[in-house]
Amino acid sequence: MANIKSAKKRILVTETRAARNKSIRSEVKTAIKKVEAAVAANDKEAAKAALTVAISTVESASSKGVYHKNNAGRKVSRLTKLVNTLA
Repeated sequence: MANIKSAKKRILVTETRAARNKSIRSEVKTAIKKVEAAVAANDKEAAKAALTVAISTVESASSKGVYHKNNAGRKVSRLTKLVNTLA
């Protein structure tokens, strides 16, 4: 355990940030699963609606620094491509 005051603070701040990041990552994963579920059910309207929410969630996570810009772009691209396969 840390003895120095600044080290103790760093531990607390790290725990807080890790919890925030975990929560945001969880939201992103849930949004992605909803899109994939709608695609699996062949429901184009639900897939498009879920895609809009998922893109917003991923971009928000990227702007907060939880995901790298390229990682967020890749996730959005893959989901969009998946939804566009529905005819």
